[in-house]
Amino acid sequence: MLKKLIYSAVNGRVVVLFISLVIMMVGLNTMRQAPLDVFPEFAPIKVEIQTEAPGLSTEETEQLISMPLEQALNGTPNLKTLRSKSVLGLSSVVMLFKEGTDIFQARQFVQERLSLAASRLPQVAKSPVMMPPLSSLSRVLKIGVSSKTLSQMDMSTLTMWTIRPRLMSVPGVANVAVWGQRDKQLQIMVNPDRLRAASVTLQQVITASGNAASIESGGFVDSPNQRIAIRHKNLSTKPEELANTVVDFKNGAPIRLGDVADIVIGTPPAIGDAVINHGDGLLLIVEKHPNANTIEVTKNVEAAIAELNPALKDLEIDSTIFRPATFIERAIDNLKNALLLGALLVMLILMVFLRNKRAVLISICAIPLSLISAVLVLTAFNVSMNTMVIAGLVIALGEVVDDAIIDVENIIRRLKLNQLLNSPKSKLSVIVNASLEVRSAVVYATMIVMVVFLPVLFLDGIAGAFFKPLAMAYLLAILASLIVALVVTPALSFLLLDTKHAEHDIAIVSWLHNRYAKLLDAILAKPKKGFVAAAMAFMATSTGAFFLGSEFLPEFKETDFLMHFLERPGSSIEQMKKMSMRASHDLLAIPGVRNFGAHIGRAEAADEVVGPNFTELWVSVDPNVNYEQTVSAIKQTMQGYSGIFTDVQTYLKERSKEVLSGTSSSIVVRLFGPDLAVLREQAEAIKNTMQSVQGIADLKVEPQVLIPQIEIRIKPEAAQRYGINTNDIRKITSTVLKGTKVGEVYKTQQRVDVVVIGSQESKLDLHAIQQLPIDSAFGPQLRIKDVADVYFVGMPNEIKREAVSRRIDIVANAKDRDLGSVASEVESKVSAMTFPAGYYPQFLGEHTAQKAATQKLLGLTMLMILAIVLIVYVDFKSYQHTLIFLASLPFALMGGVIGVFLSGGVVSLGSMVGFIAVLGIAARNGILLISHYRHLMMNEGYDHGLDVVKRGSQERLVPIIMTALATSLALIPIIFKGSISGYEIEYPLAVVVVSGLLTSTLLNLILLPSIFLRYGKIKVI
Repeated sequence: MLKKLIYSAVNGRVVVLFISLVIMMVGLNTMRQAPLDVFPEFAPIKVEIQTEAPGLSTEETEQLISMPLEQALNGTPNLKTLRSKSVLGLSSVVMLFKEGTDIFQARQFVQERLSLAASRLPQVAKSPVMMPPLSSLSRVLKIGVSSKTLSQMDMSTLTMWTIRPRLMSVPGVANVAVWGQRDKQLQIMVNPDRLRAASVTLQQVITASGNAASIESGGFVDSPNQRIAIRHKNLSTKPEELANTVVDFKNGAPIRLGDVADIVIGTPPAIGDAVINHGDGLLLIVEKHPNANTIEVTKNVEAAIAELNPALKDLEIDSTIFRPATFIERAIDNLKNALLLGALLVMLILMVFLRNKRAVLISICAIPLSLISAVLVLTAFNVSMNTMVIAGLVIALGEVVDDAIIDVENIIRRLKLNQLLNSPKSKLSVIVNASLEVRSAVVYATMIVMVVFLPVLFLDGIAGAFFKPLAMAYLLAILASLIVALVVTPALSFLLLDTKHAEHDIAIVSWLHNRYAKLLDAILAKPKKGFVAAAMAFMATSTGAFFLGSEFLPEFKETDFLMHFLERPGSSIEQMKKMSMRASHDLLAIPGVRNFGAHIGRAEAADEVVGPNFTELWVSVDPNVNYEQTVSAIKQTMQGYSGIFTDVQTYLKERSKEVLSGTSSSIVVRLFGPDLAVLREQAEAIKNTMQSVQGIADLKVEPQVLIPQIEIRIKPEAAQRYGINTNDIRKITSTVLKGTKVGEVYKTQQRVDVVVIGSQESKLDLHAIQQLPIDSAFGPQLRIKDVADVYFVGMPNEIKREAVSRRIDIVANAKDRDLGSVASEVESKVSAMTFPAGYYPQFLGEHTAQKAATQKLLGLTMLMILAIVLIVYVDFKSYQHTLIFLASLPFALMGGVIGVFLSGGVVSLGSMVGFIAVLGIAARNGILLISHYRHLMMNEGYDHGLDVVKRGSQERLVPIIMTALATSLALIPIIFKGSISGYEIEYPLAVVVVSGLLTSTLLNLILLPSIFLRYGKIKVI
C-alpha cells in the first residue's frame, strides 16, 4: 500500500505540488482571519440566576428564595454543581454543567424550570433574572469615566443613556456593568413629623404622587376628515411642578406634596461605588460572550468610544485600566517570534548537515505544509488561535521536519551508493525504494508519538481545557508531517534531486562519524561500565524526583493587576471608598503604575454578588519598567493596610482559581454542615490547624459572620388591637428606608423614576425607625414602636450553599514554599481532625486539581505505554527487541527530571505534558535505530554482531542528531527568553523536552547499541 502511494505521488508530482500550494494559500488566509485569544475557554458551562428581594434579611433570602430555586433547579440535565449565595436582599444561584454541554440548551432547560419556580416565590421578590452567558475570561475592558466638572449623577446619565447602549451594540459584548452608578431620581422625601402635623398618611402621599407621575394614553377623536390623537402633558423633571400636586384637603384648603415632603433631584441608596485614579468616577466593565474574539471585541469597543467622543466632551475616558488584549497581543507575538526563530534555526541545522540546497528546500517544505494543515483543521472545528495552540505548533516544529529529514537523508545516501554501482538503477526506483526503506519505521514511530500524546486529550476540567488545544495542534501537525513525508517529499525529491546533486562527504558529518566511531568502540568494548553509570544516573534522578515541588499553573506575566480589599462585614461604602482613595495615591506613586481603578460593593446586573466591604483595585503597569521590582513594590504597598485582608493577583491566575473552586485562593478547605454557628466554630478550628503549616500565607476564614442588623418584630396583641399586620409595617419601613417607585417622568429619551422615600432624619438610627408613622385601621396614627419591637440583632452577612448544603471556606495561598507541599500538609493535618456529625471538609484549589490531573495523566500514560509496546511488537514481532526499545525510554525521563531541577525544581502541569512529549520523541529515535539494525539483518544479509551495530549506528547517527537538534532548537527561543508573556506554561514544558532529548539522544546512541549487541540476537521472523 505504501509503495503504491509513493509511486502515485511521484508520478502525479505536478498535482501534488499544486494541491500543496493551494493548501498553503488557503491556510495563510485562514490564519490571518482566525480569532485570537490568550487561552481557550477553560470554565465549565455556567448559568447564573440573580433574584432581587428588597428588604429581606440574609436568612430570609436563603429560605424564601435561594432554597426554593435550588429545589426547582436541582436535577437539571447535565448539571454538575449547584451553588447559591444569599446576601441582604439578593440571591444568586449558580449552576455549573458537565463538559460538552451546549450552553444554549442548558439555558433552555434552566428557563423552563425557572418559569415554574418564579411563580412560587414571595411577592417581595422581583422576577429572577438569568445573567447573560459569559466567557471564562469574560472581562474585555475596564473603562474609567471621570470628570472635573460633572457630578457623579450627571456622569451616570451620560453613561447609561449614551455610552452603555452603544457598547452593548458591539458584536460579542455580553454585558456592560457600571460601578458607581448614581441614577437620577425625582425623590419625594417625606418627614414623619410633617406628615403627622398635617394629618396626612404615607399612603396618601404614595397615591397622590403615583397619580401625578402616571402615564396613560389619551385616546383620539375622529373628525370627518382625520383622526386626531389626544396627548396628556405629563410631569417634567422639575421638583417644583411635582411639589404642587394636591395630597388632601383640610378645612377646604389643599395640602400639597411640598407641604409634607421635600421634592428633590437625588439618587437611590448606593449598592456600590467606584474610584478612578485619584477621585470619583464610574468604572465600566465590558464582558464578552463565550468564544468571542477578545482582540476584535476590544478594538470594536475602543472604536465605539472614539466614535462617541464628540458627545462626551466633559468626560475623561480611560480604557487602559484593564486591557487583556494587550497581554494577548504580546503573548501571541512572543510565541510567533519563537515559532519563526525556531524555524530559522531548524533551517540552519539542515543547511549545516545536508549542505545541499535542494535537499534543504525539500525538508523545509514540510514545516509550513504541516503547520498550516494543522491550523486549517483546527479552525474548521472552531478552535481559536490561542497561546496553547501556538505552543503545540512550536513543540511540533522540530518534529514535523523529522520525517522529511530521514527520508531525504536516506534518498541522498542511496543516490550516492547507486552512483557507485556498475549498473545504476533508475532514479524513480532509487527514490521509491529509499523512501520505503525508512517508511515502515517512520510510520510506526509517528504512530508512537501520536499515541504518547493521546492521554492529554482525555484530561478534563481546567487542565483539559488548557492542554487539549495544545495536544490537538501537536497531533495534527505530526499527522500532517507524516502525510507530507509519504506524498510530497518523494515527489519533490524526484523533481529536485539527482545524482548530480548527491553531495560528497560533509566535513561536520565526517567529524561526527569519526568521533562517534571511537566512542562507540570504547563503549562496546566495555559495556558494563556504561550500564552501571546509566543505572546509577537513573537511580539518582529517580531519587531526586521525590524532592520536586509541584504547582498547577504558573504566575502569568500580565501588566494588569487586581488587588482585593476585604474589610470586616458590615463596613460601609463610604469607609471602603476612603480606603480605596488612599490606595490610589499609594499605588500611583509607584514608578511604572500608569492608572488606577476600583469598584466597591456591587453593581446592577453584574456578576459580583458581594457586600460593601468588598473592593477590587486594578492597576496597569508600563511594560517597559522592571517587572519584578514593580510587582514587589505593589505587594509591599498592599501589605501596609493593617486590619483588612489584601492580596495581589493577575487576572488570568485569579480566574483560573475562581473556576477551580469558586474562590480566588490556591488552597481551599470547604466545610459543609447545617448550622451556621457550628460551621464558623469548626472553620476557626481548621484555620488554627492550618496556621501551623510552614509556607501558609493569606490564611483566612470566609467572612460568613454575624453583623448587626435591625430586626422589627410585631407585637401580636397591639397589632390586633389596631388592625395592623406585618406587611403594613414592611411597606412603611421599605418605603421610608429604601424608597418606593410610584411612577416615571421623561426628559428627551431619558427616564427618571419618581420615588417616595424617607428624609435623612427619618433613617438616622434605631430611634428614628421606632418613630416612623403607621396608620391604624381605626383612625389614629401610630408609631412603629407602638405595634412592634425594633432592636439590634446579629444576623449572617451572607450564606453560601453547595450541593444543597450550607458551607464555609477556609482559604490560603503558598509563600516561600511550593504549593504542592503546603497543600499536601494542609490536607493531611485537616483530615486528621474530628468533626461533629453532619460536618465534613472537602479539599479544593489548584493542588487538588493538579493531583487529579496528574493521577489521570499517569493512569492514561500506563495504558499508552502498553499501546506503544503493542505497536512496537507488531512492527518487530520480537519480544526481545521490544524490551530493548522499552529500555531506551527511561533515558528521556532522566533528562526531564534534570530539566525540572534546572528550571526551579517545581513540576507544573506544563512540565507533565513536557514529559509526555519527550517520551514520544525518544521513542521515535529508539525505534528508528532498532529498525535499522533489523533492516540490515533482514534485507542486507548481515548477521547479528558487532558489524550490524556499528554500521547501523553510524548510518542513523546523522538523522538522529539532526532530528534531536531540530526539535531542541525549535524550543531554544522559548528557553532563552525565559518565562515572559506567552511562555509561562510553555517554558517549563520546553525545558523538560530539551533536557530530556539531550539525555535520550546521547544514551540512545551510546548505550542502546551495547544493549542490542548483548540481547538482540534472535531469529528474525
